[in-house]
Amino acid sequence: MTETMLAVIGGSGLYEIDGLEDTSWHEIDTPWGKPSDAILTGVLSGLKLAFLPRHGRGHVHSPTDVPYLANIDALKQLGATHVLSVSACGSFREEMAPGHFVIPDQFIDRTVNRAKSFFGAGCVAHVSMAHPTCTSLGSAAAQAARDVGVTVHEGGTYLAMEGPQFSTLAESRMYREHWGCDVIGMTNMPEAKLAREAELHYATVAMVTDYDSWHPDHGEVDVTEIIKTLGANSANARGMIAGMPGVMTPACAQACDTALEFAVMTAPDQRDAGLVEKLQTVAGRVLN
Repeated sequence: MTETMLAVIGGSGLYEIDGLEDTSWHEIDTPWGKPSDAILTGVLSGLKLAFLPRHGRGHVHSPTDVPYLANIDALKQLGATHVLSVSACGSFREEMAPGHFVIPDQFIDRTVNRAKSFFGAGCVAHVSMAHPTCTSLGSAAAQAARDVGVTVHEGGTYLAMEGPQFSTLAESRMYREHWGCDVIGMTNMPEAKLAREAELHYATVAMVTDYDSWHPDHGEVDVTEIIKTLGANSANARGMIAGMPGVMTPACAQACDTALEFAVMTAPDQRDAGLVEKLQTVAGRVLN
């Protein structure tokens, strides 16, 4: 049985956790280029952890330019089995207030300028995204966050926008009132799709920093206020991660680790050898 390793994708300060042992940084090359940054690995209370700063240390990658394919490939190369995505978001719901954490179970992908699949011409695959997150991993994250005093909302729809600009008022109202979205962010797509293609258990912790621009009492997004809330959210996120070894369970209702079982459509004798070689880390289990 594969040994569990939890990979955390998020801010560069998330790895500053008391008790993290046997730490080392890894420079990884992938067929899709280099990931956002070097990856830190360590062990916390017996659980193997990996930390990848999504935007790179110093925040050098915009949401559009994050090397999503390389990030997922690199984490799987290191042995990751679970990916916990931690990111800031805006809220479309009064009750999902700044400082709260939301564990979405659905996404609407409005990004338009990003590569969204490891597969393509020469090796075609279609994975199911009906249930795009691992509910057991999400539930564990919710419990770990509650254990450090965070108000957590389980379930909801995350609208992934291209960015880097924030929403117009008209967009914010449409996403909230007509599309039924609960939170909005710029980074969880195509991340969730790629994690599914790589047969990784994936869940999102969306940390609310603002009310986007729909709220009549809060006005448009204020970056200074976001940064203030981010500080408190980051401290709570570190506490949540520190608690993950005590709450994670191997159960998975979505069979995330076998997502490619019947997904590859291209006949073996018609597959592009170069693409198949690039796919070895994420899909070698089914391609070989």
